[in-house]
Amino acid sequence: MGAEGRKHVLLMGLQVTDEATYAGYRARMTPILSSYGGAFGHDFIVARVLKGDARINRVFTILFPDRAARERFFADPEYRAARAELFEPSVSTAIVLGELEADVA
Repeated sequence: MGAEGRKHVLLMGLQVTDEATYAGYRARMTPILSSYGGAFGHDFIVARVLKGDARINRVFTILFPDRAARERFFADPEYRAARAELFEPSVSTAIVLGELEADVA
């Protein structure tokens, strides 16, 4: 388990092509994420990209207690099923923009 207040953080950029299906994915995967001690931090819909991959229209942070919890979450069979059914048809681009260990309130 991570130190109190310390989290493993992923900064993600996506191109969401089907908002309704992506919303269904988030609703289905969030309880799974929570079961691993994970949570979403900041979440933005991007109106304009000034530099970088112009396809990105969604940016968010996803927090885990530690890297091991992240790895267990992404390997979870229930998560993988939700990803295949809902994420893959609704997102055309997914980029890890950054990864760090940070103190998060």
